[in-house]
Amino acid sequence: MVGYLIRRIGQAIIVLFIVTVVTLALVHLFPGGPIPALLGPRATVAQVAYYNHLYGFDQPFYLQYIKWVGQILHGNFGYSAKLNISVAALIAQDLPKTIVLVGLGTIVSLAFGIPLGMYQAVHRYTAGDYALTGVAFLGYATPTFFVALLLVEWFAVDTHFFPPFAPQSSSALGVLSQPRALVLPVAAFAFVLFALWSRYMRSSVMDNLVQDYVRTARAKGAGERRVLWGHIFRNSLTSIVTLLGLSLPTLVAGAIFIEVVFNYPGMGLAFYNAALNVDYQVLLGFTVLATVATIVGNLLADIGYAILDPRVRYS
Repeated sequence: MVGYLIRRIGQAIIVLFIVTVVTLALVHLFPGGPIPALLGPRATVAQVAYYNHLYGFDQPFYLQYIKWVGQILHGNFGYSAKLNISVAALIAQDLPKTIVLVGLGTIVSLAFGIPLGMYQAVHRYTAGDYALTGVAFLGYATPTFFVALLLVEWFAVDTHFFPPFAPQSSSALGVLSQPRALVLPVAAFAFVLFALWSRYMRSSVMDNLVQDYVRTARAKGAGERRVLWGHIFRNSLTSIVTLLGLSLPTLVAGAIFIEVVFNYPGMGLAFYNAALNVDYQVLLGFTVLATVATIVGNLLADIGYAILDPRVRYS
């Protein structure tokens, strides 16, 4: 396992290098370059030259990259001139709130998706299975922002059960102190994920139901409940663990559409506003953080897969 982890970390460093090089290169694809895009069309040639020198864009690309990576390794993700705040401070301010939203949405979706997926597999091809399959397909096909808008229309505008906006607190604890305002954003996020978990859980349970170890357990007299929850459940979780690890980047990127629709002050909304304002420092910082989260998610998924499935061995 140690050798495997070392190899995976080495691969992660290579991937991180490639992604950061491409990300910095994409910044130069802004019309006229990053500085004209940042300053706007009224910027003079002298102003563009001054800021190019200030930010080091007049240097060779490899020097720009070395300087930028050096800053990141020291915890300096840049400074947002648009917002007058460092990117690190912006991440520290918005990331906990996005973790609250995505964490609650993921927990709710797993709480419904896993047991309902098992129900569908055990009662496959029944009316209940077909009904839940239809709901899952609806979750697959419906855009996230449309689900959010429908929830606002039904439960905020028409019935006034919940407020149409998410909590506007500047801290994660402040967000949690307004549970009614969290209901609609969490529900919109959970509905889309529910479709993913339930379909994969149904497929995984159905695959395990026909395995030899299930027939052996039944032949030895094990009850159906023990077979289902003691054997099939654990083996069926491997696909969910893999997907859960790969979905970790959503904690960084955030449910952008959910945050925009509900005006939720998290990283997704900050990234959206940075894209509109061509705030490349924020875009760079968030992209690097999302890349790191993706790599960590993949590594955790592999480790979790090995723990849940003893047949997996890394040599």
